[in-house]
Amino acid sequence: MEQQQQFRSDGTWQPLTRERLADLIGLIYDCTLDPTLWPEAIRAVGDATNCFAGMLVVTDLERSEVRSAHSWNHDPIWLARLPAHAEEIAQLQNEFLARSHGLGEPSAPSREIVEPYESRYYKEWAKPQGIVDALSLIVIRQADRLGLLSLSRHEHYGLVTEEDIAVLRLLAPHIRRAVAIGDLMDMKSLEQQALGATLDSVTVGVVIVAEEGRILHTNETARRMLDARSPILSSGGYLAATNNQISEELLKAIAVAQADETRVPATGVGVPLGDVDHKAAVAHILPLARGHRRTRLMPQATAAVFITRDAAALPTELGTVARMFGLTPAETRQLEQLMAGATLSKAAAALQVSEATARTHREHIFAKMGVSRQGDLVALVRRLMPPIRQRSAR
Repeated sequence: MEQQQQFRSDGTWQPLTRERLADLIGLIYDCTLDPTLWPEAIRAVGDATNCFAGMLVVTDLERSEVRSAHSWNHDPIWLARLPAHAEEIAQLQNEFLARSHGLGEPSAPSREIVEPYESRYYKEWAKPQGIVDALSLIVIRQADRLGLLSLSRHEHYGLVTEEDIAVLRLLAPHIRRAVAIGDLMDMKSLEQQALGATLDSVTVGVVIVAEEGRILHTNETARRMLDARSPILSSGGYLAATNNQISEELLKAIAVAQADETRVPATGVGVPLGDVDHKAAVAHILPLARGHRRTRLMPQATAAVFITRDAAALPTELGTVARMFGLTPAETRQLEQLMAGATLSKAAAALQVSEATARTHREHIFAKMGVSRQGDLVALVRRLMPPIRQRSAR
């Protein structure tokens, strides 16, 4: 495939070739090991979508504080003026979340909001900078955490186009996976000589593998899992799951990471595992075969496999949870709303269904996942999250 989409650079259309796409996705994944690369990655995504500035912000909703923030090309003077519009920004953000079609689906104010240019925020903050539109993407959405990527569009390029949205949609799963693993693992200074000590401080299982899942390195948590032969095991020095079908899916995801990291396996970002105690577990794959930063970790490494269990308090990709419990697409969309803290009526409004239909979906979700209350549902899903770093007390 020589060309997947097109983007404009300096006002001219250029093909987003496979090589350029691979370089961009490689840079995004390099950010997992060095978050200081995020401004450069945001710039590259902005260039591919004809935007001139951008921000990636992950917020702790329970503490009402920013967990991480990266920006590109935003004037510090204008950034300092954002708090004056905090209330209006929060309202716009809530509107965006309410109408969102889910993780991985980009949105633009010009297409979603009836009067995007009547707000004081636009007139006093965006318009003076020449901003006429934006591209927004939800990268993390949990009951306690929200991550958003926002790219600003200059009047020079006009409003966001279908082509720009298509490019960001193509990049979305890779951005989401990089944010979930890189930002949460806090691998900013991880190098080969510090690999063991750094990974042993992580409370989820981490297995570094080569071709065909050959095990190169495991952290302490993963070693305990291998000793218990659940939810992963070593078969002649190769990574495997507790049943053949899941082993095949896990190895296929690793092979995809090695052969073409621009692809996300058709089964999704995570691989659902099971253990001998019939508890749920999830494997998340980070490609390591390419990239300036990632290839320096360990020779011959193909991927890092992060394994989380039902007993660990960690975040997850809801598509993986949906497959794990056999949820329908409609139930999955409702689960996303419930995880965001929406009431039944708000979930129904956001999904454009009746409250009775929403209630039926909720009851089906409860039955399939073995819970009876929304609080128990949230607690269960949060125990299936991708690898999360242990933060020191502030």
